[in-house]
Amino acid sequence: MARVVSLFLPTWPTDRLRRTAGEAAPPPESPLVLVGREGRRRVVLAADATAFAAGLRIGMPATKAQVLVPDLMIQDANLAADFEALDRLALWILQRYAPIVASDPPDGIVIDATGADHLHGGEKAMLARLVERLAAWGVAARAAIADSWGAAHALARYSGYTITIAPSGSGAAPLINLPLSALRLPCDLVAGLRMLGFERIADVLSQPRAPMTLRFGPQLWRRIDQALGHVAEPIDALRPADVIEVRRAFPEPIGAAETIARYVGKLVAKLCDLLEERGLGARRLDLICHRVDTRAQAVRVGTATPARDINRLTRLLTDKIETIDPGFGIEMMTLTATLAEPMPNKQVISSLIEETTPDVADLIDTLSNRIGERRLYRVAPVASDVPERSVARISATAPETGEAWPNSWPRPSRLLAHPEPIDTVALLPDHPPVSFTWRGIRRRLKRADGPERVFGEWWKRDCELAAVRDYFRVEDEAGERYWIYRAGDGEDTATGSHRWFLHGIFG
Repeated sequence: MARVVSLFLPTWPTDRLRRTAGEAAPPPESPLVLVGREGRRRVVLAADATAFAAGLRIGMPATKAQVLVPDLMIQDANLAADFEALDRLALWILQRYAPIVASDPPDGIVIDATGADHLHGGEKAMLARLVERLAAWGVAARAAIADSWGAAHALARYSGYTITIAPSGSGAAPLINLPLSALRLPCDLVAGLRMLGFERIADVLSQPRAPMTLRFGPQLWRRIDQALGHVAEPIDALRPADVIEVRRAFPEPIGAAETIARYVGKLVAKLCDLLEERGLGARRLDLICHRVDTRAQAVRVGTATPARDINRLTRLLTDKIETIDPGFGIEMMTLTATLAEPMPNKQVISSLIEETTPDVADLIDTLSNRIGERRLYRVAPVASDVPERSVARISATAPETGEAWPNSWPRPSRLLAHPEPIDTVALLPDHPPVSFTWRGIRRRLKRADGPERVFGEWWKRDCELAAVRDYFRVEDEAGERYWIYRAGDGEDTATGSHRWFLHGIFG
């Protein structure tokens, strides 16, 4: 089942203007609209969130907008610049999220996320991360994912939520309560339907098709069929001008996995030749299989380091063949190096001269393409005395940070993500507990070592100016060892709450 994301940018033109204008941009608290000509009138073509909150709307005459909001800031719209910036944003998404991306003017982007969401932690995590990244750039966005472009487009604009996820195979259920304008119909057609009392999509779905088509034309039901996934709506994927791409068209459609794998190998060989000519290595490859029914099946793989080894790249792509649904046959295959980086030729080390360094990049690539790049990492030390801040996740192939692990006091092999409160019997201020209760189980202690005093990092947070933790290594009667601490020095309440917490478990 296809999964399509629609990204709605409600204030895109004004967001783009503020972002590109730099210091000359209007203040964010001032309402801003962009105007242009519609016939002989000057009308509002775009508005920011402040202007919308003040009651302004798209299509409103510019003179009326000025009367309603006296301190309104007005600038001329630049549609060409808006569309060009929208294409640049689509290319940015293409390189990071999914292999099939296209701009959806004037205020949206459509993404075919079929098979790509697992690389980003699932659909919800992928959409949340995308919306957050855009918000950090000052671009307001709402996102929806559904089984079709039409459904995702409607939900992104009319559901009222920042992120909307329509369950796979849900059909018309998520759409029935949306207004008819969600179907991307012309304004005059929507107005004609409203005159007859049709307000929601459910009102039309309950009517017979033939009379409605005879009265309003074929466009109404074509849009409904597209939204429900009954009619294919191909996405014309965006491609940068300098992208390295190879393709193979077939005189007869292919569908067998063995045949697909054979031609994948041929495409990879041609692509690697082009990469070598330019001194580049692939970091991300997109294989798009165009079916005879105009639908596309996409496969994306990535590498930890630039690569143009034919066998390695072929193996990564053929491992994904089982995710490709050939349908009635594939008529063309396209292989694109969506992301490529410089990769100069280098001399291979001979084991007769010196020892080779083990290369685990192939293993990392295989695992990251199966479980997702963000789920494969290694930990590195960070210069911090606070235990939860002393460890950071870094890429599996990232260079050493130069920091060393602390060796003055032993650290547990498992550090809890958040310290968990425990009930203790202890003598203040310096003695370790005699026993503690954690997760409903009481543990009587046999041995203890400590305290190790850790001070708060006052230069990061004011509330840690006097904060203190006293850590103890303890062992219970069963031989299990834990890392616990008391918040505070045991005497002054300004240093902490004097409650006890369990922070880690020794192996």
